[in-house]
Amino acid sequence: MEPKNETQISEFLLGFSEQAGIQPLIFGLILSIYLVAVLGNMLIILATISDSHLHTPMYFFLSNLSFVDICFTSTTIPKMLLNIQTQRKAITYTGCITQMSFLFLFSGLDSFLLTVIPMTDM
Repeated sequence: MEPKNETQISEFLLGFSEQAGIQPLIFGLILSIYLVAVLGNMLIILATISDSHLHTPMYFFLSNLSFVDICFTSTTIPKMLLNIQTQRKAITYTGCITQMSFLFLFSGLDSFLLTVIPMTDM
C-alpha cells in the first residue's frame, strides 16, 4: 500500500500586514476607497436616471457598468474589511471559490460593457 497525505485544510491565510499599529490605517484607507467607489458609481446611476437627456443607449450601458462596478468591488472588499477588524486572516475554500466566481462574473460583465459602449455611439 502506498502512503498518501490525507490532511484536509479547509481554509488558508491572507492579509496585508502583521503589525497591529498599521491595521487601523489600512482599514481606513481601504474603507475610504471603497466608499468613494460606491458613492461615485451611485452618482453616475442617479444622474443617468434623473436627467431625461441621458436616456440614450450609451448612458444606459454606462449606468449598468456603474452597477456592475459596485458589485465588483463588493465581492471582496467587505470580507477584507471584516478580516482586518476581527484580526482573523483566513478564508474558507468555499468562501474563496464563491468570491472568485463572482469576481470572474463581474469582471467579464465589465469587459462586455466596455466593449459594447463604443458601439452604441455609432
